[in-house]
Amino acid sequence: MDIREIARRARVSTATVSRTINRIPTVNPQLAKRVWNVVEELGYYPNTQARALVSGRSRIFGLIISEITNPFFPEIVQVFERIAVQHHYEIMLTSTGHDPMQMETAVRRMIERRVEGVAIMTFGMEEVLLEDLKLRKVPLVFVDVGPARPRVSNIRIDYLHGIRQAVQHLAALRHQDIAFISGPVHLKSAQARKQAFLASMTEIGLEVNPAMIVEGTHTIEGGIAAYGKLLNAENPPTAVICSNDMTAMGVMRKAYEEGIQIPADLSVVGFDDVRLSQFVLPALTTVQMSQAELARLAFNALLEELQRPTPSPTGTEYVLKTNLVLRESTRLVSDNPRLPTARKKLRS
Repeated sequence: MDIREIARRARVSTATVSRTINRIPTVNPQLAKRVWNVVEELGYYPNTQARALVSGRSRIFGLIISEITNPFFPEIVQVFERIAVQHHYEIMLTSTGHDPMQMETAVRRMIERRVEGVAIMTFGMEEVLLEDLKLRKVPLVFVDVGPARPRVSNIRIDYLHGIRQAVQHLAALRHQDIAFISGPVHLKSAQARKQAFLASMTEIGLEVNPAMIVEGTHTIEGGIAAYGKLLNAENPPTAVICSNDMTAMGVMRKAYEEGIQIPADLSVVGFDDVRLSQFVLPALTTVQMSQAELARLAFNALLEELQRPTPSPTGTEYVLKTNLVLRESTRLVSDNPRLPTARKKLRS
């Protein structure tokens, strides 16, 4: 089955079939309808590789994420792919696992497949390995770290807005001993969240105890370990803000093991608002960074860059705002929290 048979049955030229299948808008609508009717009747699927050779376009976008096992990323992939299909694009997906060698391999594969654009959703991985894509003038989308150059779009996350709301929310609940568990310090996004926390605390006149700032790993295990360190402090916190939801779930697990009740003894705030956060017990108060909106921004940025007659000399910036989502893991500070220091004082 080929386009000549479709052309014969639809009583049109092979050129009309080709233009219809490639969705060229100048085709007569009535002729296009006849072609699509035959295509559907015969169950014809065009050879995408052959079409790419003829048209010079692969209609493939690359999508690079850092960790597919992190619940934050599946919704990004799902929404990005859904929008891609609606626009007759395919996606080529790679999860790097924070491995620069895996990133290098992914970039090489994408060049071989002649991708038309790449969205890098890795939140801080060095972009030096993407030089080959830049040289080939492939549109790129970064989160937070996009350089100001042609064909590069940068999605800037407004971390401060949501984290400020979280800090003010805890302060309104009379918490003063507020801790922060950051992500890995080598990630620029983790540094940005930490700085947003420090700025928000200073803004309302709350002192930040250096012992209350602990580095995590953006994993449940990292949250368990980080909260263990905070419990060993001279004055453990009554509230903890975490750099992501997985860390917050680790804190909740460690608190359960120590007999510390959330939110009666400890208030916990996450970041990301992954779908799982509304189903843990208690449901997690968290700063929402919409994964669906991030995926939409990334796809549309690539599409707009391809359609732009002349690339902007300094690239294009988009902003994604964050907002606090109130659930059940925060409450008014307790006068007698069941924390290690409090228990020691009661015994003495």
